[in-house]
Amino acid sequence: MEVIAKAFNQPIAPRKVRLVLDSVRGQKVNDAYDILDVLPHKSARLVRNVILSAVANAKNNKGIPTENLIIKKAYADEGRTLKRFKARSRGRTAPRLKRYSHINIIVEEEIK
Repeated sequence: MEVIAKAFNQPIAPRKVRLVLDSVRGQKVNDAYDILDVLPHKSARLVRNVILSAVANAKNNKGIPTENLIIKKAYADEGRTLKRFKARSRGRTAPRLKRYSHINIIVEEEIK
């Protein structure tokens, strides 16, 4: 049975989050925690919080024990983009795009 957790409008670019999600996709939840604890990326902390939420959803809503969960799908979609401008030489400006992402984690009970 699948359980979903989502985090919307996280202040980091989706391509940076995807690097971390690739390392935990298909792993057991406890192994994913170990991987995320040693990664130096800011997005590792955000992904860890979403996985914690998915595990809590599975435990409280579906009654699935946490030892049997694996990360079935993990993906990051593009969220809003804030458009800002920075001053450049000779009175010109340069755009700065501050990208946000939506992090989605789907965990499933492992079939033995």
